[in-house]
Amino acid sequence: MQDVTDLPFLRLVHECGGADLYFTEYFRVHEDSVLDASILASITENPTGKPIIAQVIGNHIPSLVRIARELQNYPVAGIDLNLGCPVPVVYRKNAGGGLLRNIPLIDDILGALRDAIEINFSVKTRIGFDDPAIFDDLLAVYSRHYLDLLTVHARTVAEKYRDIIHYDYVARAVEVMPCPVIANGNVFSVQSAQSAMKATSARGLMIGRGAIRNPWIFQQIRQHRSGEPSFIPRGKDVLEYVYGLYQMRSRKGVPESSYVNHMKKYMNFLGLGVDPSGRFLSEIRRVNTHTAFFNLCHEFLDHSEPMKLEPFDIPFKSSGSECG
Repeated sequence: MQDVTDLPFLRLVHECGGADLYFTEYFRVHEDSVLDASILASITENPTGKPIIAQVIGNHIPSLVRIARELQNYPVAGIDLNLGCPVPVVYRKNAGGGLLRNIPLIDDILGALRDAIEINFSVKTRIGFDDPAIFDDLLAVYSRHYLDLLTVHARTVAEKYRDIIHYDYVARAVEVMPCPVIANGNVFSVQSAQSAMKATSARGLMIGRGAIRNPWIFQQIRQHRSGEPSFIPRGKDVLEYVYGLYQMRSRKGVPESSYVNHMKKYMNFLGLGVDPSGRFLSEIRRVNTHTAFFNLCHEFLDHSEPMKLEPFDIPFKSSGSECG
């Protein structure tokens, strides 16, 4: 996830058990774009020992081809085209999920990229922009271009992250696609992972927001599948994770308020699993100093009680970080 799941975060997740496969933040691609050095570091300094796929986003075909060729000079397991980002500033530029409104352009992009990419080529998609009725048309295009992997986030772009999940569309993709299909969306626990796999018969799961809230989730799922008891963090484990998030951002000469404000990006996700009243999340968004930030974290997390870190049903406004 952009500006969140970067190289320092990869290191931290790896220390908590880690995933089997990683995707970079997306490289923004346009006529004047160059490879973002900080995102590229996730590839060249990948600390996980696991494969990593370079994610790209954009709609200018010559530039996408150029960047795809450049990325193949680095140790990537594949290149992934983002057709799912629901952030308005992205889709209004006809990129990410916005491209789902233009199937002929998607067809042209995939054809050009498939010709240029000699390694694994994958796509992450949603089931439509505002209507899933086009999903079969999308699948027909995806099938035509010999993708090596398709990840399906089982919502439309308009649904963002807060509406019901439509796993039946992922199951449809599993039925018709000639390549493996990965299910994405609403996986935040061992139980939700089981439900997603049962409902879709997908080859695997992609976890984004759930891993920010609970970096142990990959380990927990693997333990459950192998018949072992799943690790459940205590409050003190979560507090140590928060300290790790903060320390990985530490740089000399950067104002304290900048660190605190960046930490709020993580807290928007973690806070959903901390307390059902919503007070922690509400108050953490208002702090501006290191002291105030960690005083609040200690108040809620400095204990030895187990924490499932599953999202509580906290009421929110119709827009904001927590709903994408």
